[in-house]
Amino acid sequence: MPSVVRTFAPSKVNLALSVGAPNAQAMHPICSWMVTTRFGDELTLKRLAPGTPSRYAIEWHEDAPRKSVIDWKISKDLAVRAHLALAQRLDRELPVQLRLQKRIPVGGGLGGGSSNAAAMLRALDALFDLRLRARFLEHVAEPLGSDIPFLVRGGSAIVEGFGHLLSAAPIHRTHLVLVFPDAQCPTGGVYREFDRQFDGDPAAFALAARLQPSRVRALSEMGVNADSPFNDLAEPACRLEPRLAQTRAEVQELAGQTVHVSGSGSTLFLVCDSAVHADVLADSISVRLGVPAISTVSAPPPIEEVDGEPRVYEPLYGDDED
Repeated sequence: MPSVVRTFAPSKVNLALSVGAPNAQAMHPICSWMVTTRFGDELTLKRLAPGTPSRYAIEWHEDAPRKSVIDWKISKDLAVRAHLALAQRLDRELPVQLRLQKRIPVGGGLGGGSSNAAAMLRALDALFDLRLRARFLEHVAEPLGSDIPFLVRGGSAIVEGFGHLLSAAPIHRTHLVLVFPDAQCPTGGVYREFDRQFDGDPAAFALAARLQPSRVRALSEMGVNADSPFNDLAEPACRLEPRLAQTRAEVQELAGQTVHVSGSGSTLFLVCDSAVHADVLADSISVRLGVPAISTVSAPPPIEEVDGEPRVYEPLYGDDED
């Protein structure tokens, strides 16, 4: 078995996000076109001797664009919870030493914690030579968060329901600028703000829910341009957090093109024509507006480095059963 595994936990961007009516548990089904990017966190996992307690270290990478206090309990971290969930599911010890270096802002709508959890599952599979199927890891991930099953394999996919229905969505190389406002968008609050717009009109809510798969699939089939992404949570997020709305307006004026919201916020993104366009625009936003921004690109599935050798999880959605 290998002794060390290094893996990349990519951020995800919602190029399309349509939200349905909440169920009896107040959970909203979604239909979203999600893609991973080359911007993300790094995990290093070292296998420890049997019987050794696991150790976890979480820190900001030196080039993280917007850092915040890491003030959550280690037992609440999604990567740690994923580790414990897989060990429990397999009924065996998986002692490791984790070093997690974060770049993805906390609560930014880019799936940072979820991607850390997915990366942990992939890394454990490689580190202990478990030879588990990706679909098995997705099942382990489902109770932990709706984005995690997609991020086990990453790439580009249509994600439906509560994150457990995945289907491939091929994508051409797409250049993006990610913008990180100084704004907080609690997911629960954004969804409550979304629900308010349908108060007194349940028929409109039902219609929106029926339209969601066709809207998202149509966009994925046509391909993405600067104006085409959409997000049912964008306006609720901007109403809830005025600083997000203000930054979005300032970036839009500077860029001269549509500025989109990823997930429930607070990260903004723009679709660019080329790497040069994305680089210049990100620099301009950072310098002229004083708001951190980086250029990136849609990325294929992440690669693990297993004792120096690469290994890729291929996004063969629906092709491998339990």
